[in-house]
Amino acid sequence: MEDKNNNKRIIPQSITGEMRKSYLDYAMSVIVSRALPDVRDGLKPVQRRILAVMHEDGLNHSARFKKSATVVGDTLSKYHPHGDMAVYYAMARMAQNFTLRYPMVDGQGNWGSIDGDPPAAHRYTEARMTKLASEMLKDIEKNTIDFSPNYDGRLKEPRVLPAAIPQLLLNGTIGIAVGMATNIPPHNISEIVDATVHLIDSPKATVGDLMQFVKGPDFPVGGIVFNQKDIEEAYTSGRGGVVTRGEAEVIEKNDGKFQIQISSIPYAVNKSELILKIADLVNNKKIEGIKDIRDESDKDDMVAIAIDLKTGANPQRILNNLYKHTDLEKVYHFNMLVLVDGGRQPQILSLKGILENFIDHRNEVVTRRTKFDLDVALAREHILEGLKKALDHIDEVIKVIKASSDKETAHGKLMTKFKLSDRQSTAILEMRLQTLAGLERKKIEDELAEKRRIIKELKELLGDPKKILTVIKKELLDIKERYGDERRTKVMKRGVGSMSDEDLIPNEQATLVLTKSGYIKRSKPDVYRIQKRGGKGVIDLATKDEDFVSILMQANTHDDLLFFTDKGKV
Repeated sequence: MEDKNNNKRIIPQSITGEMRKSYLDYAMSVIVSRALPDVRDGLKPVQRRILAVMHEDGLNHSARFKKSATVVGDTLSKYHPHGDMAVYYAMARMAQNFTLRYPMVDGQGNWGSIDGDPPAAHRYTEARMTKLASEMLKDIEKNTIDFSPNYDGRLKEPRVLPAAIPQLLLNGTIGIAVGMATNIPPHNISEIVDATVHLIDSPKATVGDLMQFVKGPDFPVGGIVFNQKDIEEAYTSGRGGVVTRGEAEVIEKNDGKFQIQISSIPYAVNKSELILKIADLVNNKKIEGIKDIRDESDKDDMVAIAIDLKTGANPQRILNNLYKHTDLEKVYHFNMLVLVDGGRQPQILSLKGILENFIDHRNEVVTRRTKFDLDVALAREHILEGLKKALDHIDEVIKVIKASSDKETAHGKLMTKFKLSDRQSTAILEMRLQTLAGLERKKIEDELAEKRRIIKELKELLGDPKKILTVIKKELLDIKERYGDERRTKVMKRGVGSMSDEDLIPNEQATLVLTKSGYIKRSKPDVYRIQKRGGKGVIDLATKDEDFVSILMQANTHDDLLFFTDKGKV
């Protein structure tokens, strides 16, 4: 009997259809709730929740540091019911100055390194928000954004942050979802602010116009980006690749030997692995001429790699080989996939599209903030008008309050006798009689006049969309003034083509010497000079006994030179 009842509760379903539906649900959950950032604040859910918890805990830039384990625990219990290490590693990434151009978390302790070292356990490290991170949550208490229930319905969490800065472009992002991925590079805050302001003033501006301000990515580790044409293509389509290189310089030391000094590496390259790769190439004789390689990086110089070369080694050729065979040169792939339409729809956007969405978001935030401030000002004006009425009849008001048997009776009499509203009467009764009797008319009148001036300005602001945009521009320029810094990554207009063997040879003049006995020597022209008094001949023209120079000629290292034997063979 029981088996029959159980069979009635079984619903036949095609496994193909069920798998398709379940996998789609899973994919959308990962896309919307885990891997992709919202175009408005540039944050993934876990990042947003971490900042929200730190804001609620009062961990602003001037607060005392708090154990990371506390922040992680609060994030898990309030908003993010996933693994604690997933939250902590997301938090660590937000604290790393080699990962984010403008870190959101101010960390104390070991938060990992550019060499790939993991952060210390969250029971050791401490954290608080950076000053710039506070700009992400500014005015959140003024009804500027929507909240939604958390995972168990106990609390409300922000669906998006007010974000006074275009965080998505400032710090970029990387994420792998199901069937899609995002990869957006970081940029310079001053350039992004200038481009945003220009777009507000000129809504029809093209990506090319915006690139007058945004030269290209600005990576936290510096480096060089090549080919402005490739950058513009990536900014226009939202997809593309640009060649990036670390900065390297050839230095001639006092002993005449050469050294290659690497002062930056491409973004997201592990410095230790790069050094090991160079060492492997040397050991395997793929690159010859390197004597020693040292990591001289410290807290002041994030990247400082010294490569000592052997006597006679060609430094430019070795450097070109490093570009060709290691991650000292790397292609950065753009894929500007973000969530739009209130964080529900994944879409690839151009540089202009991202900025337009940010401007729309700030327009809504500033409008809602203005309405909130107007409501507060109107409420205070109403109370002040009631206090002004009370001052006109202060003795009678006090007499009514004293004569009333309870608060409710006094409340009703004040409303009836002095034509006060419920809120005005309540405000008067909440004041102590001593305070009420000591009210200063001028102080009330001055505050009332100030509130009416503010109300007038706020109403004018709400009535004119152009004034809202002016406020947005003013706030962005203020942020640029306070947080703007110099660009770290150099942008080269030219591109980097594929390297041939000839490209690995420095282009320079040379002197060739052929002796009668068939010996050939190539030297730099400046090593040939007439000896001083007491010497004979020309320096660097010394030959073996009974041998002499038969041919002396000038050539270029990129010239083709043919040699013929006495048999006529080339």
